[in-house]
Amino acid sequence: MRASTLFDEKQTIDPLDVVERVVTANDWMFDRRSDQEMAAQVPGHWCDYSLYFAWNEEVGALHFTCAFDMRVPPEKKAGIGQLLCLVNERMWLGHFGMWEEEGLPMYRHALPLRGTGGPTPEQLEDLLDNAVAECERFYPAFQFVIWGGKSPQDALSAAMVETVGEA
Repeated sequence: MRASTLFDEKQTIDPLDVVERVVTANDWMFDRRSDQEMAAQVPGHWCDYSLYFAWNEEVGALHFTCAFDMRVPPEKKAGIGQLLCLVNERMWLGHFGMWEEEGLPMYRHALPLRGTGGPTPEQLEDLLDNAVAECERFYPAFQFVIWGGKSPQDALSAAMVETVGEA
């Protein structure tokens, strides 16, 4: 017996409606493609990030990606694969992967919502804040491998140096 049959069904809020409210409150461009999909653009320090949300009612989860505005050339995919492993060791929430077909590095996370009634705006703000912060933190490492010719280890070390002050 599933736990959900033991309790009254909660009224569920459409997760993408909550996403839309958070995105609208931030004045980000978005496209509600269907009842299950939504895309948005978020400006970052290094680039604009492409957000994609997909609600899967069967699984009861909101899948989320935050893609870089960057293409990985075929000859750099092995190095980026190694970098992904190194970066993911430092992640607390979500992980980085690559959309193989497009050669796009991206942050990915899924928010399980079964039995919760839907996400809160605060949960989505935390999800988005974490995703953009991690993308901003590791973007230089991806650039160092792709365009700087650095090894994944050297690229990550260079990207992790914290700067103090402003020039």
